[in-house]
Amino acid sequence: MTDTYKAKRNNGEGRFLTIDKEIASSMLNASYAVDLKSAVHTSLETIRNMLLERPNNEEISLLTQQVERLLTEQTERLESINRDLEAFNYSVAHDLCAPLRRICGFTRALQEQYAGRLDLEGMDYLERIFKSSQHMNELIEALLQLSQLSYLSLKREVVDLSEIVSDTAADLAQGTPERKVEFVIQPRIRTFGDHNLLEIAIKNLLRNAWKFSQMREVARIEFGAQESASDKTCFVKDNGIGFDMANSEKMFHAFQRLHSSSEFPGNGIGLTTVQRIINRHGGRIWAEGEIDKGATFFFTLQSCIT
Repeated sequence: MTDTYKAKRNNGEGRFLTIDKEIASSMLNASYAVDLKSAVHTSLETIRNMLLERPNNEEISLLTQQVERLLTEQTERLESINRDLEAFNYSVAHDLCAPLRRICGFTRALQEQYAGRLDLEGMDYLERIFKSSQHMNELIEALLQLSQLSYLSLKREVVDLSEIVSDTAADLAQGTPERKVEFVIQPRIRTFGDHNLLEIAIKNLLRNAWKFSQMREVARIEFGAQESASDKTCFVKDNGIGFDMANSEKMFHAFQRLHSSSEFPGNGIGLTTVQRIINRHGGRIWAEGEIDKGATFFFTLQSCIT
């Protein structure tokens, strides 16, 4: 394979359009732009500049116009789908969450006002209804948040990931002061991205490490970055219960649990949310672990400036 990509069209004679690898890479990276229309037109502008060397080629000019029209139409369809999704999310939030909150409220009222008329079994039933309604409401809210991640506009700013980890670690330690947990945090790991979304991702990873290391007499949670073949790779590592590597991909699917929900509670969407946020920032995430020997979550970001 040479240092260029070649697109060939056979019509009796070979015609080649060579695209420099660096230009092709920038065009592919444009897919992570917040504004899809902007990404499309930026890529097409790059093509036009490349074609300046052959300004009289009418066939290529017509093809470029056709591609632009098709991409613009596709962008408009995607925007329409996103508007429909936003309307659906509002409908779910209004039509499902509100009734569930009423169920929770009436259940609590029954427990408080009719406690003397119900036996222990009846009170237990009410408590189960209340907890189940609360759990369902939490699941709906988590799903709404997950769906919004696909089309929310990303802000681009410098984000100190180490600072987010330190703040989250302090909150976790304060919430459960009886636990012995050693945090090892590499300082000044920074990136360009959306602070709010990256904070959600980091907090989910830290809470996971905190949760699955709770069986250890002294837990150890580490955050850092290391050089990889193409970019810097961040990681969150713990000495918890670990997992079977055969299920490493399954854990990023919504509601796919690797451990008992009664022993390790959660909504089953946390890692799916993390993956979607990392993907929106042009990165990827994967996990390595071993049963009873801890787990490490690795992730890359498009712009890491440690």
